Amino acid sequence: MNKRERDRKEILDQIRSMAKSRPNDAVKLAFLDREQVEAIDQMDLMMLSELKRSGNGGVEVKLNDPLQTMERLLGLLEEKQDERGKAAEFFRAYEGSAEQG
Repeated sequence: MNKRERDRKEILDQIRSMAKSRPNDAVKLAFLDREQVEAIDQMDLMMLSELKRSGNGGVEVKLNDPLQTMERLLGLLEEKQDERGKAAEFFRAYEGSAEQG
C-alpha cells in the first residue's frame, strides 16, 4: 500500500470514527470536577469543538458537525489529487518541449 492509499485509509477511518462518535462524553466533560481530570483520557471527544465554563456555573458546549467535517476532508483529498495531476501534467509538457527543442 503506497502513502496516498495509507493517507486515504487513515482519513476514511477518522470519518468513520466521527460518524460513530456520540456527544455524551463532551457533555460529561462539561460537568467534571477538578478531582476527576484523569477521566478525560478515557473520553471520546471527537465531536467536541469548544467548551466554555463561566464563573457562575454556566456551560457552553459546541460540537463539530460530522457531515461538514466529512465534506472538508473529502475536499482536501480531492485538492491533493488535483495538485498531483497538475504537477504530472507540467512535467509531461516540460519533457515534451525538451524533446522538441
